[in-house]
Amino acid sequence: MTSEMNSEFKDLLQLSETVGSDPALVQAAGGNTSVVIDDTLWIKASGTWLMNANTSDIMVPVQLRPLLEAIDNTDPSAERAQSFIDQNKNPGGLRPSIETTVHAVLPQKVVVHVHCIHTIAIAVRTDAKQVLKSKLAGFHWVYVPYHRPGLPLSQAIAKELSKQTDVVILGNHGLVVAADTVAEAEALLNSVCNALAATPRTSAPKPSVRFNTVRFNTAELQVRATDSEFRLPAFDETHNTACDEISLMFAAGGSLYPDHVIFLGVGVTVANADESAIDVCERLQKAGEPTPVLILFPGIGALIHQTADAAKEAMARCLADVTELIAPEAELYYLSEQQNHELLNWDAEKYRQTMNKA
Repeated sequence: MTSEMNSEFKDLLQLSETVGSDPALVQAAGGNTSVVIDDTLWIKASGTWLMNANTSDIMVPVQLRPLLEAIDNTDPSAERAQSFIDQNKNPGGLRPSIETTVHAVLPQKVVVHVHCIHTIAIAVRTDAKQVLKSKLAGFHWVYVPYHRPGLPLSQAIAKELSKQTDVVILGNHGLVVAADTVAEAEALLNSVCNALAATPRTSAPKPSVRFNTVRFNTAELQVRATDSEFRLPAFDETHNTACDEISLMFAAGGSLYPDHVIFLGVGVTVANADESAIDVCERLQKAGEPTPVLILFPGIGALIHQTADAAKEAMARCLADVTELIAPEAELYYLSEQQNHELLNWDAEKYRQTMNKA
């Protein structure tokens, strides 16, 4: 590896740490970055956190040409990118991101994929493409409707690409930017995120969409949690989903993006008026439904299961961050029952959860 390329690799690690430390761009083990050096695609390992890029081994070397050939031939092995790892450069035995094929089909050397909350707030809309036209004028962008992450998504992206494309908006998923240097990719990422930025309703001057003037009611939540397996969430922002009427409506509609399904389950659980956490769990048990990770108490706040790890905490906050950015009049596209099912029963996602816990 030349000193120039080595410097580029180090720059990617720094950018990875930067975006991975910003909850508006990346939550938990979500998002991924890559750089091509001497026909090797170095990409974030599945289940690792971008924010740890400078302190942990999180990058995996993948042989790019054989992988691209497999993608072109619709070879099932492309779905399992670990088949293309250069094992001599992977002493930690890491497994590449489930989005490896997405990075591979983009021709630029550097690719950054983030779950930008401002992007998702538009990408979940049924009129997302129309909204993006006005906000991304001047960018070389394409919009790709929702596909299951991995090979199906990369194939859909490949069909939309032109020689100039360097911005990809993923329906119900996030943002991808690509460039030939890390510095260019970072500048493009910042420009696109600024263009898509919106003001959260919870910081807007009009309080009419709030259930009450109190941000959330800690005392009442503690009462609702009595003798249950639930506790207050780590982030105060998580309560905003329950305390903003419009956010609650959007959240209650179903699953909006893949990582919500993976870490919080399908949709969200909303408590009835006088229910405690125990009452909610008993109601769900009678209906044959699992114990929820997150419970929203309208106008009061949220409770999260006591076993929730950092990833679940991050995704609970993400739900609040995304829903409070969605325009009140928007019509949303929710993941279907089949789309939820394929995410929950996908081996690659099960592996990512295992790595995340580790």
